[in-house]
Amino acid sequence: MATWFEREDQSSLAEAVRATRRRWLVTGAAGFIGSNLVESLLQLGQDVVGFDNFATGHQRNLDMVADIAAGAPGTLSFIEGDIRDREAVAAALDGVDLVLHQAALGSVPRSIADPRTSHDVNVSGFLNMLDEARLRGVTNFVYAASSSTYGDEPNLPKVEERIGNPLSPYAGTKLFNEIYADIWSRNYGFGSTGLRYFNVFGPRQDPDGAYAAVIPKWIDRMISGDEVVINGDGETSRDFCFVDNAVQANIRAALSENDGSAKVFNVAVGQRTSLNELFTRIRTELADYQVHYDREPTYADFRQGDVRHSLAAIDKARDALGYAPTHTVGQGLGEAMPYYLDFSRNR
Repeated sequence: MATWFEREDQSSLAEAVRATRRRWLVTGAAGFIGSNLVESLLQLGQDVVGFDNFATGHQRNLDMVADIAAGAPGTLSFIEGDIRDREAVAAALDGVDLVLHQAALGSVPRSIADPRTSHDVNVSGFLNMLDEARLRGVTNFVYAASSSTYGDEPNLPKVEERIGNPLSPYAGTKLFNEIYADIWSRNYGFGSTGLRYFNVFGPRQDPDGAYAAVIPKWIDRMISGDEVVINGDGETSRDFCFVDNAVQANIRAALSENDGSAKVFNVAVGQRTSLNELFTRIRTELADYQVHYDREPTYADFRQGDVRHSLAAIDKARDALGYAPTHTVGQGLGEAMPYYLDFSRNR
């Protein structure tokens, strides 16, 4: 199957990346989104510095990228380090043109259980990255923002200029990122782009652990024949976004004109799927691979800090960046399922 950048509607972006060989820093490179970014950049002939402390990332992700990108024109050098260590950050940024900052501690429940660590990584670590990038004259600084920033703002779809009160420590940390990015723009003229991700899923997303995301976790449990738990009544809805869409948005943002301002864009598909609908979609998709899950979900209490409904307006990213999602949730599940099946059966 063709990679996302080999599609005809993405060919101009691929050509723009290949036209000039640059040095990119991807933080969180051993993680889910980060490793997918590294893979695409290597295939597009770029020089990539990967940076990760393996707190939530895995060496297996880097190994898989190395296998997929073997023979690709790009180069990868990897630095093991922590974004809370300013000296390590400075070393990683040496000679870098473009930054894709993905390193963070995700998960609303994790942040409620341990708010201090989430703050240290997501806020203090972010500030290290932002300021060191400024001091080293980085051309474009793109960072992973979050749809959790919308908090209790009730209107759908979510538009970038209208947010509510954060509902969790994690959401608060991601709002702080946007605030600092704006301050760095106003005081230092250092521009940046925040990408508010809406429930990104895809290959290399970890199904294990207490804070695993819903799609890989449910797939893993269905393959094993175990109970699937839905928090709430199942009508909670999300704008699930396949990882290739997020990779495209990052690269487009990194290649966009930097006018010194702090920009923020939604990264999603613009389609809403309830948890009940998602459960049915996954079960149906698995049946195509002869995995038949006959159990019904178990319903539990709503999770503390969760937003009830989420749906993105993506007009701003489309108009400013040329962002155009290549995958709906159904198409993304179709592409990701072989990975999830292989991972669950062979780990």
